[in-house]
Amino acid sequence: MPGPIAAGRAASPATLEVRVVPRSSKEEVAGLVEGAIRVKLTAPAVENRANDALVRFLSRVLDVPRRQVEVVAGMRGRRKIVRIHGATKQDVFRRLGLEQPPD
Repeated sequence: MPGPIAAGRAASPATLEVRVVPRSSKEEVAGLVEGAIRVKLTAPAVENRANDALVRFLSRVLDVPRRQVEVVAGMRGRRKIVRIHGATKQDVFRRLGLEQPPD
């Protein structure tokens, strides 16, 4: 697995489109779907639980503090815009084991 994202360097935040699949049997990154990162979560899409689970999951797999992961749009839908502070889009895609991000 690639090393942690360099926290100390000045990188503009990575802004990503994420498609969440709530109530899955396990938590995992399930590839790219229509330009969005597909993330399966065990949490239901009730009372912000899926959003909280998404932040925890991305924080864990990217090895960054939770405060650096922010859902900025799509709080009530499955398609979300997520910002990862202190990382580039290329860093995030590499860490998630995905192809280079689309431009």
